[in-house]
Amino acid sequence: MARKEKLTIGLVGKPGSTLTYHTGGWRTFRAVISHEKCIGCKRCADSCPDGAPYECAHDGKKKKFCIDYDYCKGCGICAYECPVDAINMEKEEK
Repeated sequence: MARKEKLTIGLVGKPGSTLTYHTGGWRTFRAVISHEKCIGCKRCADSCPDGAPYECAHDGKKKKFCIDYDYCKGCGICAYECPVDAINMEKEEK
């Protein structure tokens, strides 16, 4: 009789696997950040399941964020969590 493996609930891949596997190639929408509106609160980076938003620029004392499109899968969580609507989801054009 074959051994049955227990199915787990939740994460399918190993923790940290998004650092190895680029997930951005199959998205239909992309997150676009308006640096004029961004207040640098970091909610986009904290809420992203793939770690796509990163600190990329400084404007005086304000930090700004950019999106690493190799990892952005277009889920829109960052846009939903942004308190100042600085992130728009735009149709991906390939």
